[in-house]
Amino acid sequence: MKSVTLLAAFSYVLLWPSGVIGQSKPMTMEEMHRLHQDPNAYVAMLDDPARDAYQKPHDVVMALGLTEGERVADIGSGSGYFTLRFASHVGKTGVVYAVDVSPDMIVHLNRRIRDTGVDNVRTILAPPDDPLLPDHSVHLFFICETWHHIENRSKYLALMRRMLDPGGQVVVVDFQAKPTPVGPPPEMRVRRDDVVNEFRAAGYRLVREPTFLPYQYFLVFELGA
Repeated sequence: MKSVTLLAAFSYVLLWPSGVIGQSKPMTMEEMHRLHQDPNAYVAMLDDPARDAYQKPHDVVMALGLTEGERVADIGSGSGYFTLRFASHVGKTGVVYAVDVSPDMIVHLNRRIRDTGVDNVRTILAPPDDPLLPDHSVHLFFICETWHHIENRSKYLALMRRMLDPGGQVVVVDFQAKPTPVGPPPEMRVRRDDVVNEFRAAGYRLVREPTFLPYQYFLVFELGA
């Protein structure tokens, strides 16, 4: 990452206040920077029920088809918005790795894990260019509204190849590169076709693309030609 702002943005990727669903344009870089100064405000915004209207978390989790015993890595886990949902689906024999670059988010999620009694989530404070997971340890990488913050994506793709189990998948959910009522500034977005090309160049293939999200693409990759 080139700046503290982008480093923080790795985990603080959906930071719109209540009622923002009706806004007419995405946030500016200046607005994002101001929001990055208050971790408590970030958590409240990440977990705002208004987010569910377009993020459709239940539908996303159902589309992943998670089963008991799977190992999921939630990259840019933030407040645990998806992490804790995954934990209930992989069961006691599964594990969810909550990977984030922000110490504040890791501390917050550790408290949630303690207070809710969840015992199958492992938090990982990681640098922006490495998930810090063992080789062949992950069935599914889930990267929601975070891919556009990873600058050295070719390195990240190579590391994920090592960390995936045979038959494992990488899921990228990110904002379409066109005007939407919510989302990051236009200059931060990555076109859907560019993501597909990056993955193909690294030895992945697109195997599925659910289309039910109104503002985001939903890409499912596996290793192979």
